[in-house]
Amino acid sequence: MTSTLAPLDASGRSAPTRTASDAFTGTGTLVRFGLRRDRVRLSVWLLALTLGTLATAAEYKELYSTPEERALAVGSMDSPAALAMTGPRHYLSDYTAGAMLGHQLLGFMAVLVGLMSILIVTRHTREEEETGRAELVRSAVVGHHAHLASALTLAVVADLALALLLALGLTALDIDGIGPGGALLYGLAHAAIGLVFAGVAAVTAQVTAHTRGAAGMAFAVVGAAYALRASGDVGNDALSWLSPIGWIQRTYVFVDDRWWPLALCLVLAALSAAYGCVLSTRRDVGAGLRPARLGRPTASDALTRPLGLALRLHRATLLGFGAGLCLMGVMYGSILGEAADMVKDIEQVQEALARIGGSTVAESFASMVMVVVAVAAAVYVVMAALRPRAEESAGRAEPLLATGLSRTRWLGSHVAVALGGGTALLVVAGLGFGLSGAASAGDRDLVLDLVAAAAAYAPALWVTAGVAVLVFGWFPRAGAVAWIVPAYAFLAGYLGPILRLPDWMMNLSPFGHVPRLPAAGMDWTPLLALTAVAAGLILLGLLGFRRRDLEAT
Repeated sequence: MTSTLAPLDASGRSAPTRTASDAFTGTGTLVRFGLRRDRVRLSVWLLALTLGTLATAAEYKELYSTPEERALAVGSMDSPAALAMTGPRHYLSDYTAGAMLGHQLLGFMAVLVGLMSILIVTRHTREEEETGRAELVRSAVVGHHAHLASALTLAVVADLALALLLALGLTALDIDGIGPGGALLYGLAHAAIGLVFAGVAAVTAQVTAHTRGAAGMAFAVVGAAYALRASGDVGNDALSWLSPIGWIQRTYVFVDDRWWPLALCLVLAALSAAYGCVLSTRRDVGAGLRPARLGRPTASDALTRPLGLALRLHRATLLGFGAGLCLMGVMYGSILGEAADMVKDIEQVQEALARIGGSTVAESFASMVMVVVAVAAAVYVVMAALRPRAEESAGRAEPLLATGLSRTRWLGSHVAVALGGGTALLVVAGLGFGLSGAASAGDRDLVLDLVAAAAAYAPALWVTAGVAVLVFGWFPRAGAVAWIVPAYAFLAGYLGPILRLPDWMMNLSPFGHVPRLPAAGMDWTPLLALTAVAAGLILLGLLGFRRRDLEAT
């Protein structure tokens, strides 16, 4: 006969027996706390994704109201370059407004939903550990898996809320080809892909000790999934089946309405989340599974200077955006030679291109989509300009400023990297756009023209950075306000000509004052004015930072 003895604590008394459920103790409380913290952030995400989808669906209804117009759209979409940017050819068999939504928008929205889910998970796991808050919380009655479980629960709540909003919104639009069942499938497809990338983030959050590294690895998985999907839709269909984005597109929503591919997403999401929980037991709080790489015994000369240190802090983000923007430019350039055929029967787009001007459709089309490239670069600029806030909140700025380093030099180094890095991103994207566009359109002059067109947006990027610096300098807790500039720039610059927004709305964005090269001629006056405005905003931001106290969380 054997007996089981209870474990003893340090005082010799029997310690309480722990069960598997104890590892999740406190999850509900952390979920409620997370919803309270992210109520504004999540609301903005959900409203932006929902309203963008509904606006696009309404545009499809207006632009392609007759069978003849839809047939012409099929002809413009049935090319390798167009399929790589949209989705599988099967959608073209019954190209209703709903099929257009699934074909042209579902893959793009999958990337955005993936980004939302990744940011939710990494914010409530790795960022909590990196700032030391997780260790403080775990000193109370909180289980080992509570942080990860609560983060995944928040992602589930956000993804399901998005699915419900999309289903209700599309059903309420009452568009031919979009029924309640298809609308529900369309919404749940977004939720399913969001859960997949939330599971991916649960794994990457265990690998590295840094939030940006965990998010960056998860973003790379999103990019690989999109690239596999694009390659499979153009060539070997098997490649698309290696991508979860390809899975949700093969629901063929509003065409065949197949539900079973969503089960693949749910299985992968569950396995990833479970694997993340397992990996979390193999590391210490605040550490990552991947050991930190040993550096040099002494710092290089560059790291002893504010600019060199700032560049080192921004290096990974800058390289990631550079690769992404170069790829974006190459993808846009690959369809430049087919732009005239793609838009020749779409009256509203033709009117928008006519307003831009240009001697050819390719030039007008390049000028219109160049705004998207510039806005993507503006996203990096805002992130870089607000990085000092993260350094300040984490308490890393105070030890530096306690030395002989002035506040102006410290903040100015980050601003310099934001300005120079954003400009470099524009040149890289313009070069990729130009090389690919020249090969597609058979016009070598497009290389330099498109590089110049991209570089012309640099002063607008500097104004964007200036707004972020101003907010950081005077109102550090309101940093999210700076994101209004790139968001509005995309609305006014890219959708504005199609939606026929009035000129005064277009001029509210700094990007609206940039000459639309190569369709229009160069005009230095607005660029010089934007540069002056950017300089004024940055100086005001530096002044505000010098006058206020440091704030640490």
